Amino acid sequence: MPTWSSRGLRGSALEDLINETNAYYSEHELALVQKIPTPITPIQMNQSKNQITLAYFDKKSTVDYIGVVQGVPVCFDAKECKESTFPLHNMHEHQVEFMKRFEKQEGVSFFLLYFTDIDEFYYLRFSEFLTFYDRMEQGGRKSFRRDELSDEYFFKTKAPVLCPYLPLLQKDLLER
Repeated sequence: MPTWSSRGLRGSALEDLINETNAYYSEHELALVQKIPTPITPIQMNQSKNQITLAYFDKKSTVDYIGVVQGVPVCFDAKECKESTFPLHNMHEHQVEFMKRFEKQEGVSFFLLYFTDIDEFYYLRFSEFLTFYDRMEQGGRKSFRRDELSDEYFFKTKAPVLCPYLPLLQKDLLER
């Protein structure tokens, strides 16, 4: 069973940017998107600091974020990768199934990716993701490369919106 201490703080830099962005979007009444906490059961506690030092995951979580943008239900997951090849094992089957069901309910699912080695962000449309996922399921590559992605969905971080995904969400909606 995976434990919290073995997982470390992977993805926390990207999540910090997204959390700041979501706060900005909320303050400006552009969107209401919240981080979904992963349910855990503490095993060890540091009583003096009131901190959990070891825990295990209660159950598989769905996605990192869920909310609504101008009346459109959205859910997405944040993923980081050091290389320009992104391993699909980072996207878990239970998350993919949740996103499929979310899309069937007329919501919009996507991934926000951060390629740390080249400092690039990418809005991965769920339909684009499924192309890679289906290829893997049929015995093909278990990853996708940066050069397989659409240049139109790369973006840069910039103040005051540190992870500006709303323009790309709008583009995604227009292309559906």
